[in-house]
Amino acid sequence: MSVSQRTLCGFAHTLCSPSPYSSTSFFSFRLFSVALSHSSVSHSTMPRNQRRGGSNSPRWVEKPKCNSPSASSSLSDAFSNATTEAVTGRLNTLRVAESKPQSPVSASSIQFGSLGLTNHGPVHEQKAQWKPKAYGTVTGGTTVETNIAPVDQTTALGNGIRLESNGKLNPVLSKLFSGKLLENFIVDNSTYSLAQVRATFYPKFENEKTDQEVRTRMIDVVSKGLATLEVSLKHSGSLFMYAGHEGGAYAKNSFGNIYTAVGVFVLGRTFREAWGPEASSKKQAEFNEFLERNRMCISMELVTAVLGDHGQRPHEDYVVVTAVTELGCGKPKFYSTPDVIAFCRKWRLPTNHVWLFSTRKSVTSFFAAYDALCEEGTATSVCKALDEVADISIPGSKDHIKVQGEILEGLVARVVSHDSSEHMKQVLRDYPPPPLEGADQHLGSSLRDICAANRTDEKEQIKALLENVGTSFCPNYVDWFGNGVADSRSRNADRSVLSKFLQARPADSSTAKVQEMVRLMREKRYPAAFKCYHNFHKINSVTSDDLHFKMVIHVHSDSAFRRYQKEMRYNPGLWPLYRGFFVDLNLYKANKGRSAEFSTETNALPETGSGTNGASGKDDLADEDANLMIKLKFLTYKIRTFLIRNGLPILFKQGEAAYRTYYLRNGIHQLPKQRALSKMLDEWAVFIRRKYGYKQLPSSTYLSEAEPFLEQYAKRSAQNQALVGAAGSLVRAEDFMAIVDGGDEEGDLQPQRDVIPSSPTPTVKEAIRKDEGLIVFFPGIPGCAKSALCKEILNAPGGLGDDRPVRSLMGDLIKGKYWGKVAEERRKKPFSILLADKNAPNEEVWSQIEDMCRSTKASAVPVVPDSEGTESNPFSLDALAVFIFRVLQRVNHPGNLDKNSPNAGYVLLMFYHLYDGKSRREFEAELIERFGSLVKIPLLEPNRSPLPECVRSTLEEGIDLYKLHTRRHGRMESTKGTYAQEWTKWEQQLRDTLFGNSEYLNSIQVPFEVAVEKVLEQLRAIAKGEYTAPSTEKRRFGAIVFAAVSLPVSDILSLLEDLGQKDPRVEGFLKDKNLNNSLTKAHVTLAHKRSHGVAAVASYGPHLHRNVPIHMCALLFSDKLAALEASPGEVDGEKINSKNEWPHVTLWTAEGIPAKEANTLPHLLAEGKATRVEINPPIEITGVLEFF
Repeated sequence: MSVSQRTLCGFAHTLCSPSPYSSTSFFSFRLFSVALSHSSVSHSTMPRNQRRGGSNSPRWVEKPKCNSPSASSSLSDAFSNATTEAVTGRLNTLRVAESKPQSPVSASSIQFGSLGLTNHGPVHEQKAQWKPKAYGTVTGGTTVETNIAPVDQTTALGNGIRLESNGKLNPVLSKLFSGKLLENFIVDNSTYSLAQVRATFYPKFENEKTDQEVRTRMIDVVSKGLATLEVSLKHSGSLFMYAGHEGGAYAKNSFGNIYTAVGVFVLGRTFREAWGPEASSKKQAEFNEFLERNRMCISMELVTAVLGDHGQRPHEDYVVVTAVTELGCGKPKFYSTPDVIAFCRKWRLPTNHVWLFSTRKSVTSFFAAYDALCEEGTATSVCKALDEVADISIPGSKDHIKVQGEILEGLVARVVSHDSSEHMKQVLRDYPPPPLEGADQHLGSSLRDICAANRTDEKEQIKALLENVGTSFCPNYVDWFGNGVADSRSRNADRSVLSKFLQARPADSSTAKVQEMVRLMREKRYPAAFKCYHNFHKINSVTSDDLHFKMVIHVHSDSAFRRYQKEMRYNPGLWPLYRGFFVDLNLYKANKGRSAEFSTETNALPETGSGTNGASGKDDLADEDANLMIKLKFLTYKIRTFLIRNGLPILFKQGEAAYRTYYLRNGIHQLPKQRALSKMLDEWAVFIRRKYGYKQLPSSTYLSEAEPFLEQYAKRSAQNQALVGAAGSLVRAEDFMAIVDGGDEEGDLQPQRDVIPSSPTPTVKEAIRKDEGLIVFFPGIPGCAKSALCKEILNAPGGLGDDRPVRSLMGDLIKGKYWGKVAEERRKKPFSILLADKNAPNEEVWSQIEDMCRSTKASAVPVVPDSEGTESNPFSLDALAVFIFRVLQRVNHPGNLDKNSPNAGYVLLMFYHLYDGKSRREFEAELIERFGSLVKIPLLEPNRSPLPECVRSTLEEGIDLYKLHTRRHGRMESTKGTYAQEWTKWEQQLRDTLFGNSEYLNSIQVPFEVAVEKVLEQLRAIAKGEYTAPSTEKRRFGAIVFAAVSLPVSDILSLLEDLGQKDPRVEGFLKDKNLNNSLTKAHVTLAHKRSHGVAAVASYGPHLHRNVPIHMCALLFSDKLAALEASPGEVDGEKINSKNEWPHVTLWTAEGIPAKEANTLPHLLAEGKATRVEINPPIEITGVLEFF
């Protein structure tokens, strides 16, 4: 069949192909779900805990609900029951065969080097041959020749590439590898491109709000019955995606390497453990065929000790399924968690531990439990606490404690459908936990054994792993050794693939969506790469008019996800930017006579960007609540990874002082445990430097030294043990580590450029030493008064408070490259303070300054104008108006940017847009992250009146004109190009408007002398080491210890005064106690973490910050203690009960007596050693319930 015929046939199926197993015709863009019937699962009567490798019996418990939240329909559309029913109904048509002895796999059906598996029948006989509806896409699979003799496994490594009879490559393929085929492929009106997503993981949604705001919103939507909060464990490993033996195996940003080989091996071994060695080959083949036939991808967390250290070396190598995705021919559809569990239990794949919180009480208790455990939580304590407060708990099939250990990376909390609880209950009833048939049998060589036996190079390990997986699961190795023929040609394709893909006409609307995404990211210059490779699975289908490639969309920075999210708000039809994004590309020529028909049919195809083609309404960003997600990590994990592992380059290259600055910069100065943590990290630094000298400890095996150190440190005290969490279960990994040639695939090892502190954070005394220099620079906009500030700093009496000389370099007076001149001056005078009087508006300049700091032993301080900013720019329109107004008042400016400049407005808009894409919070956070400090120039009066509408509209017109101009002409001057006349008119309008509002613009500015004073004050604090970086996010630090009702001291003192007037005993007791000065705080303790447990403290979460009436019933006192007996009242009709045996308010203790001894007053009273004075009737004092 020709390419054009194949394409037309594909489109015909797209539009009207009925399913052979349904009386209804389905369009291919209507997504379906595949559910699996529980009736076909082999139920074992053997208890799970008697099988080696199995987890405890999964359970779920529904707690009685105190409040029945009113149902709401605002999110019910987004989380439709119809989707759930469709998934369950359609999946029930599949019957996975029972685990019985089966005939071996036919050698003719699956063999090394065979690529033409697209049209073969089912590999094994099934009870019911279920087939999904046909997808109307062009795959090219039908043109593969299936009768070609397989290439010898040992010489061609199963690559399936056609060779001529003389052993040479087919001439067409020879041209392909040489680049001639692509070079000669000319894009014209008959050229079409087809893009099919092959593997992907969830979109990375960055919350615009702070963590606290996200938590508040989550509580709100759950409380109103609009959603359920789903929480899952974060296993510490790497992302691994599998789309079948033809679809491929993928890591987060790559494929065909040791990461994916390890993933395939572990997944294959998982099948052996689940189904038994004999039946596993059949199940592996069935599973591969199922994924291929239904174009599905499963995503997993790959946890292993052979790929480098994270927070703890796992005891076993395993995978946990985190997502199941239908790729179809449109927008990827992600299964809900109940459907993931159903899918996994049918195929006996490992699932994660999941908790559901569907009431206000449970969700607030969850966040309180995390806050209580965030600094010392381990897998045991966290799982126990969450089991107690959750409405439903579904233990994972892999027990984190047994397979990975006690060190828990964190939790992932996200908002899901309000009916998820009912859906989950139904799934748990229909799909009981499956048995592990191979748990007690020999499964062959382990991953660690294979890696240990093959230590020559990465390729040797990959080959050994794939051979041990077997042909049922891995029939060919083309993704790993596709270039292992002839003269070892590279699998990398020419960069022109991307441009030809974008130029070609889209074959369907999915392709158009991918093109739209790529164009946007390239136009906006997002930090991302679009890597193209030859698709060796399609290599035998390649002709001069039909080319096949794989594209990897590799996002280099999280800022790209944030910026893309903002674009999606303006253009809801955009597809999300996924993590782990792999696309099959097909460039081909259609029959020229049919081009018009192709165009008509393509335009008629339905859009696939709507929420109906995603997992649910959650994919529709019109409802931002549907994407609420938060990651909650634990300090015990962060100590090992962020503070110890990621700090190794600094420690070994710059020394212990720089390392101390590094870990303080990472936020521990804000933790209550700062002193204890600093002591431990300082001790670690001395220990490891003394042992290793200047030879850096490898990050991939850092736990070989860190774990024994932490174990010994924990043994010294209970406080140390709580800080470390758990230590001592070290698994020696050096002998079986995988050989990784490509670096860190997962990306959690920070690049050396990023982790080395460019300017040590001045958070403690002497943080900026007098034997190093200081660079003061200005990430601002012309008109921000930087030159005037530099003059004032130069002339300030006493400089910055020390004896270092202060110099200034004005950018407008420097010929040549300014920052090169700054570096030269730094080298000449390394201990001076240099004022870089030039705007430093972008990350490229900031990186140069970081480099200067490293090479010349200096710190750097950014000085920025203070402004509220907008959601996409750190400077507000008010600030922009002031900057332009100042520039237009200049006379004879050295840089020729003054009132005589014909395009002054355009120049300032150009600078303004250099900051585009960052909110004020992001802008400040990045500067603080890079340089450790931030100085703000007071700019606008806080109580100013709003910007006049005429000024605002003029600026907005200029911004719109700037976007039109740059879109057409790039960086061409405004006096040239299509819009030259419009620019001239706008520049004059701008002047007229600003000068017409000069009185307003002058009145809203902070006086310059005040701004100078504030800037000097901040700079001097930094120079002295008395500076604390401004927080870019309001949050509380430290773990919750107890819950209590905080009471006003004045009310307590008034009560005691009244008692003293009525009872001489009270008056006599209080006479010399001086409570007016000694009693500064008063509270009634409700529950304490150590005495009553985390769940008990967390149970008060629903009433946090609420007013609680406390009834004071009596005063008890002895010669060493005094307290008020208290009885908490009700909140919204619910009685607040204290977990304390005797609720009270401690008033006074004698010197050396701890406050907790007040609990003994009732016992002292019974022994006649204390006095009780009744308060009748009880006095009510209202306080606020708080966590401490």
